[in-house]
Amino acid sequence: MKRLFRQSLRAHAGAAALIAALLSAPAFAQEEEVVATLNGEPITAADIALAEQELDPQFAQLPEEQRRAAALSAVIDVRLFANEADEQGLDESEDFQKRMDFLRQRALHSAYIDQNVVQEISDEAVRARYDEEVAKMNPPEEVQARHILVATEEEAKAIIQQLEEGGDFAEIAKEKSSDGSASEGGDLGYFTKGRMVPEFEEAAFALEPGEFTKEPVKSQFGYHVIKVEDRRQQQPPAFEQVQNQIKSMLLREKYIEKLGAMREGAEVDIPNEELKASVDALLQQQLGKAAPAAQGQQ
Repeated sequence: MKRLFRQSLRAHAGAAALIAALLSAPAFAQEEEVVATLNGEPITAADIALAEQELDPQFAQLPEEQRRAAALSAVIDVRLFANEADEQGLDESEDFQKRMDFLRQRALHSAYIDQNVVQEISDEAVRARYDEEVAKMNPPEEVQARHILVATEEEAKAIIQQLEEGGDFAEIAKEKSSDGSASEGGDLGYFTKGRMVPEFEEAAFALEPGEFTKEPVKSQFGYHVIKVEDRRQQQPPAFEQVQNQIKSMLLREKYIEKLGAMREGAEVDIPNEELKASVDALLQQQLGKAAPAAQGQQ
């Protein structure tokens, strides 16, 4: 069932970097605790939090106290160099002004996404989408089985005789099976078709709960005696296991909805035909649509 969820979610995987950026966007409403001063100017907890988010991804790999110290040190370094740059008038250059304009636009982009995309996805919406995805699924049947693996057909037949005389399958598996599952009484857990070698799978799915094979089942690994403990429809993954994936799906859909509307209403002129074709192809891919040429061939 997890695989079915993954298949449903895979169409949204291209937004992984986008969603990660959205969810990791720095919060601006941090507490204004002053943790240090530099030449009389305060450095607050909010400044440190922003530095952790913006300056170096490697901060996230450090223990909390080291991360806090590294971020504070980085803020001090940045401010010292920034002050010197101010003294030299570097902020007045055309290149700097262009960079500042781009950084402002990027920050506004993040603020818009947080306000109009991220905050619009409620916990209730995520749960509702989970229920919707579960309802659409046609889960395959799975069985829970045990087995005893031995080297020869004679050994397997002797074990079947023991079972027919009332022997306990799990105990016999612990004693005689050469498989790694022997310590668990031969328990292989639940599995669907396609997970085991064909001979084993065919025999296992032919049994009802409580039944064991009356003849040894030969495979490339040796001779098996198989017992099925349970049959059921494969269970969906718990909501807690996939809620982050579903939230990412909803975030991407909301983002693409907003982006599509804005792009449709925008006048974009790219004189270079080759560059325009590449940009258009990227946009179509981002919006999850076929490129115009591909649409015309259908």
